[in-house]
Amino acid sequence: MENYYYSKNPEVKHEEKKWDFQILGNKINFVTDNGVFSKTTVDYGSRALIDNAKIEEIKTGHILDLGCGYGPIGLGVAKQNTKLTVDMVDVNELALNLAKKNAELNNISNVNIWESDVYTNVKYTDYDLILSNPPIRAGKKVVSQILIEAVNHIKIGGRLIIVIQKKQGAPSAKKTMESVFGNCQVLARDKGYFILESIKII
Repeated sequence: MENYYYSKNPEVKHEEKKWDFQILGNKINFVTDNGVFSKTTVDYGSRALIDNAKIEEIKTGHILDLGCGYGPIGLGVAKQNTKLTVDMVDVNELALNLAKKNAELNNISNVNIWESDVYTNVKYTDYDLILSNPPIRAGKKVVSQILIEAVNHIKIGGRLIIVIQKKQGAPSAKKTMESVFGNCQVLARDKGYFILESIKII
């Protein structure tokens, strides 16, 4: 079942792996396991998102990593700037446990990690930035929900930035973001991945 990582409790044979990866100039150690997305390296889409979101321009603020998995995006951002507060949510409890373990392993304390099916358990409504590498295999309904409901959790001037492959629906996602926010620009194209950004203007 391809989308098993987008389930609350993946039934897997545990096989933890330990490795490290450079994110925004910092080496981050990871523990991963079966049942999570991209368990042997930070996937290319997440790398493209991190590299093109201009994180270094955000000096302080509150960021949401939606669909955090074992934590490469959120932990990478939090490590890069300790003045940021990074909330990290996912539906996969195995992934969340790994994200918490990875935060502790790297002495990253400016993060909050909890379970949420999309925005169900996200109460904060004034994020400066929402980052997401949407779980495409969870289906178009889930991806659309991530894009449409983001506007309810971003402050005026705040941004939603996602990564999505052209062949997996980037043009459709761009239209949805334009419809919701009134704007959407392509920050970058990288090996078929589109980095899309919308800004909340009203």
